[in-house]
Amino acid sequence: MSFRESIHQTAAPEVMRAGCPSKKRGTTNRLRFLALFLLMCALCWQPDRAFSLSAGPEPAKARDGAHDFDFSTGVWHTHIRRALDPFSASSDVIELNGTVTTRLIWGGRARLEEIEADGPKGHWEGLSLFLYNPQSHQWSQTFINSKAAVLSGELVGEFHDGRGELYQHDTFHDKSIFVRAVWSEITPNSHRYTESFSNDGGKTWVTSFDAHKTREKDLPPSDMAAGAEPMSADPDGHALDFDLGTWHTQSSRLMHPLTGSTTWADLEGQTVVHRVWGGRANLAEYKADGPGGHIELLALRWFNPNTHEWNLDFATPNVGTLGEQPGVGQCKDGRCEFYDQEEVNGKQIWIRFSIWKISDDSAQSEQAFSNDGGKTWEVNWINKYTRAN
Repeated sequence: MSFRESIHQTAAPEVMRAGCPSKKRGTTNRLRFLALFLLMCALCWQPDRAFSLSAGPEPAKARDGAHDFDFSTGVWHTHIRRALDPFSASSDVIELNGTVTTRLIWGGRARLEEIEADGPKGHWEGLSLFLYNPQSHQWSQTFINSKAAVLSGELVGEFHDGRGELYQHDTFHDKSIFVRAVWSEITPNSHRYTESFSNDGGKTWVTSFDAHKTREKDLPPSDMAAGAEPMSADPDGHALDFDLGTWHTQSSRLMHPLTGSTTWADLEGQTVVHRVWGGRANLAEYKADGPGGHIELLALRWFNPNTHEWNLDFATPNVGTLGEQPGVGQCKDGRCEFYDQEEVNGKQIWIRFSIWKISDDSAQSEQAFSNDGGKTWEVNWINKYTRAN
């Protein structure tokens, strides 16, 4: 049906209902209807407007923040002011002076920060690991205090206009708070780091930690030498020294754990293990290739002198955070075993990671899962290491 025919059929019944067969009146009504119809079309039918409302503007492309923390690389003098109870107006404030050393690791995907400072309460040290998530374009920061040697919760956030803000939900004096970490006033030779707390959902913030850093020097090339002398005098703190160095790695991976599958994939690659934080921790960088593709992992392992236990946590390049909780274990008779509980395929299971020395130039590690509370274990990842020259 044409546009003209549709107008005609719509107008005709009104002419008949009016009881007036007059040609003049019918023509007038048809003209009025046509004018009204065209006016409605002009008001309602706007193709450009309709398209813009339905499709919307193209979203802005997220900026790549992988180099946001490049400014922090180097050795810095730090002056710190710390409020012991930031929510109290009469809180004691202590001042510390020390050194912060920050280096790029894992091919530039991560930053490792070591801090040591002295104040009225003695010597204090900490270790921070910064990881970048290329999917969300955000950074995460995880911190370990040398006195407690417990992994803190992760701060997560990003940079805007030269200012970095990372956030975390935590507790202070057993009460729920938010923590905000800010990097600001950034120049090539100085920057400021501030931590603030909020107990009202971010409406107000109180400063708990304020550090001003000034550059002392660039990093010496030997700072991460695998043979650097450790500071730890605890024999248990040296249990993983055999693993330091560069290793040719042959891996076998069970493709579908806990399913009854017996399909394995072989990979070949390299593992490099560095001592960090004065020997209290080490970093293992693993990369391998096989029929299933390319795999890279970063493992942070640190010693807790209070419990005489080692801790182990992993990160992958596309996630940008460490695992939810580290594996914890001890080393006995040359074999170290770490245990934790995680969710795999929607089910909570136990995970065991074992590593042991075979000779000065060979070692092996395994990962195993248990879905029956440790009664039985299924090995799903085997790594055989041969020391590289």
